[in-house]
Amino acid sequence: MNNIQPILLIEDDQVDIMTVKRGFKELGVLNALIATYDGEEALHYLKSPGQGLPCVILLDINMPKMNGHEFLTHLKQHAEFKNIPVIMLTSSKEQQDVDDSFEQGIAGYILKPVDYQRFLTSIQVLEPFWTLKAQASFSS
Repeated sequence: MNNIQPILLIEDDQVDIMTVKRGFKELGVLNALIATYDGEEALHYLKSPGQGLPCVILLDINMPKMNGHEFLTHLKQHAEFKNIPVIMLTSSKEQQDVDDSFEQGIAGYILKPVDYQRFLTSIQVLEPFWTLKAQASFSS
């Protein structure tokens, strides 16, 4: 179990962080969720010795200090980090944000739904990135 890579969430909204945590718990995700509040804090986490590299980064666009696009620019300049899959998890519906994000090499773009059940459905597409609790099997 110790070899399970964490998931890095870069999000400045505490409610959204709690929603992601709740969703992962409900889905049975075993990966630790590391929450940072902006791109600068996330880069500091990634560069800290002894921190495990995340299996995936969930990234908001609109944040203080360093926004999602600025973070991606810095991330892709580091050989050690540039291949970590990044999924935009944002409320931005702006086509320019979508286009810019994919041009910067993201793996996916998920709009944050207001409804919790829609949120669960939308993050289930990330299942290949995380480790789930084993489902109990019952024989008849």
